[in-house]
Amino acid sequence: MKKVYVGMSGGVDSSLTAALLVEAGYDVVGVYMKNWTVNLPGRHCPWAEDLADAKRVAVQLGIDFKVFDFENEYKNKVVDYMINEYKLGRTPNPDIMCNQEVKFKLFLDLSMNDGADMIATGHYANVTHNKNGGFLLKAEDQNKDQTYFLYRITKEALNRTLFPIGQYIKPDVRKMAQDRKLFTFDKKDSQGICFIGEVGINDFIGQYVDCVPGDIIDKNSCKKIGTHNGAILYTLGQRHGLDVGGGLPYYVVGKDMIKNEVYVTTNIDDNSLWSKSVHLEQTHWINAIPKVGNIYDVRLRHRAKLVKAKMVYRDDNDTCDIELIDSQRAIMPGQSAVLYEENICLGGGIVI
Repeated sequence: MKKVYVGMSGGVDSSLTAALLVEAGYDVVGVYMKNWTVNLPGRHCPWAEDLADAKRVAVQLGIDFKVFDFENEYKNKVVDYMINEYKLGRTPNPDIMCNQEVKFKLFLDLSMNDGADMIATGHYANVTHNKNGGFLLKAEDQNKDQTYFLYRITKEALNRTLFPIGQYIKPDVRKMAQDRKLFTFDKKDSQGICFIGEVGINDFIGQYVDCVPGDIIDKNSCKKIGTHNGAILYTLGQRHGLDVGGGLPYYVVGKDMIKNEVYVTTNIDDNSLWSKSVHLEQTHWINAIPKVGNIYDVRLRHRAKLVKAKMVYRDDNDTCDIELIDSQRAIMPGQSAVLYEENICLGGGIVI
């Protein structure tokens, strides 16, 4: 009987994951990853409540339960990474880094050392296993598909990972949890960035970085039209939160972190907002490396629609260039571009 350590967050997805594995005959151990316990202004961190919920489900299922404390590593690998990226003027995705550094590295390694044969999580994704490693596949529920966040996982890690709910849509997951009388069947899904939740990113960044007010400059007239609360807080394409008066809406088209200036325009077709060429660094390919000249599906941010792109350049230094078939708006440095070949997630890289 294979022993599987299940990451249990206290939510319905991971609760059902554990239940399905018990029913499938695995020797299941529930594990709560203690990653973040800091209270933020206006938001009490619910880690203790989530831990209690996860433990209660483990008792319902009659499985062993453990707590892995990764808080220091999480701060160093995920939180500090996010803050540093914002300081550089980019828009990072900490959930991707959490999966790379914590869930499918720290959690995987500690679980294996503790006697597990495999790990499992409540991600909406699918995986196939063979002797050469795992293949990451899109989830059945395209609205919940989380392969975008998982593209930096290694094939070796995938071969030791199970995603039991990847074949179901979210309403069915809740119904299956309710049928099993799991305590968390109607628990509200967490929102926002993994450790920030519903607290605004500006409020979070403001706790760690001195945000200095500066000028908002109209790109066309080169005149100051307003004052911002810190260039670090603004992203390409942003429309809301500028407070520059009436008339046509303004969009952020750039910023200068040295001058602490934010540049805006009312022209939605401004060349600074649209691009076809995308340069990626820190690329990671799970299995087959994309071939130059081939056309792939690309997702440029979570929940963005898949678009077509051609691989026009790739080297051995973890960089590549893709050419989008149709121009896309607000491709933000620091975000990830993830490539797909039909249902397979190939990997991707960081936009620069």
